[in-house]
Amino acid sequence: MTRYLLSIDQGTTSTRAIIFDELGNKRSMAQVELQQHFPSDGWVEHDAMDIWWATETVCRDVLRRVGLHARDLAAIGITNQRETTVLWDRSNGMPLHRAIVWQDRRTGETCAQLKMAGHEAMVQDKTGLLLDPYFSATKLAWLLDNVPNARERADRGELAFGTIDSWLLWRLTHGREHATDATNASRTLLFNIHTQMWDPELLALFRIPASVLPVVKDSSDDFGHSAPDFLGASVPICGMAGDQQAALIGQACFQPGMVKSTYGTGCFMVLNTGSTVVQSSNRLLSTVAYRLDGKPTYAVEGSIFVAGATIQWLRDGLKLIGSASETQAIAEATGDSRGVYMVPAFTGLGAPYWDPRARGAIFGLTRDTGIGEIVTAGLQSVCFQTRDLMEAMTRDGGDPVITLRIDGGMVVNNWVAQSLADIIGVPVDRPTVTETTALGAAFLAGLRVGVFHSLDDITELWHCDRRFSPTMSADKRSSLYVGWLDAVRRVASQPVTESL
Repeated sequence: MTRYLLSIDQGTTSTRAIIFDELGNKRSMAQVELQQHFPSDGWVEHDAMDIWWATETVCRDVLRRVGLHARDLAAIGITNQRETTVLWDRSNGMPLHRAIVWQDRRTGETCAQLKMAGHEAMVQDKTGLLLDPYFSATKLAWLLDNVPNARERADRGELAFGTIDSWLLWRLTHGREHATDATNASRTLLFNIHTQMWDPELLALFRIPASVLPVVKDSSDDFGHSAPDFLGASVPICGMAGDQQAALIGQACFQPGMVKSTYGTGCFMVLNTGSTVVQSSNRLLSTVAYRLDGKPTYAVEGSIFVAGATIQWLRDGLKLIGSASETQAIAEATGDSRGVYMVPAFTGLGAPYWDPRARGAIFGLTRDTGIGEIVTAGLQSVCFQTRDLMEAMTRDGGDPVITLRIDGGMVVNNWVAQSLADIIGVPVDRPTVTETTALGAAFLAGLRVGVFHSLDDITELWHCDRRFSPTMSADKRSSLYVGWLDAVRRVASQPVTESL
């Protein structure tokens, strides 16, 4: 009898539910777009109740589409946009404010003040992260300080904090479970990745009461059971990981030195470093890749804030295209951006620059520039940013990347995949299943309930759909990248080091 796994993939721009079978094959998918809220410059919010309602909708739809029932599911796995922060009332489960999204930059000044006070070294040593608005701690502090009576109520134990995984778990279990996993906890700026515990010194620094925090569990663990009224029967919830860590698992990057890059709203490159915490000197992040049986595996990560969001902007903001699917044909017909560079720093620059005040720009425009060149430059910007991350990882002492495993909606575009290979100068492998984030969550859930017995079982299920090998000359590759670095320097609000 076939065993099925339900994966909830709650991303930045959509909520998806995917059903996988025991061979890792996608059997059904349902998706709902998520409304974005931009109340002020650099602010990005989601309605947490909208996220919950979307989750209910897609989970019921995905079962209906494939003719399955809750009793047919072996387990549920959850993966999520990571640093996004929700604060809710424990008594009724209602959010006190819209969720503050990982892209949000409203706490930039707070982070700058903490840096000036000399706290970043301690924070980086404990968490592997940098003092940046990207992470949850300053978002949570902002909510506690700006929602009326929130801090007083938190001190009384009336409120709960969570990233989206915790929020969904709370709703799925009718408030019986307030938990997260080590990967999501490691993105809050409150979790010590060495001790694998919430850190009292960090809680004091950010003025966060311990009473609001969830329990931290392994990535494959018992997270409770869904309430029977959710799908018609109770289902064990047994897997949980932040989206980029889930993608690493879905890509079967279980050996130190293996690296994947996911291209969704943003772009995230993650390098497995095994049992070693690598402290980056090039402003990359050290993080928990996954934790199984109480043992953490670590990773180095480079985060790019805007990847697929560039194409959304070309479609919805500039209205240069009607759909993302048009971009491959446009880029193929254009062939070259002809000296046009787009730096999509709409919410600042992520790794390795970490410049929250940088803003986007397009350079190299001439009278002959048209839609084709601008679209091509937008696609290429993702490739250049990927090279930024690879260069930084190499400077941190890692072995040169031999092969990059890629996934996410953008790399269905063959032109993007080939351009990636050309600009980074190494082969790029695209798997048969590109929904690797959701697949990783399913794998974690399946590990707990015995659908899979080991990571080796998962490794055997990974298959390469297509390899893209570099065809560009080294001289052209170098020349294009020099032009990119020049464009970045022009938008940066602070000096960009010459080593980049």
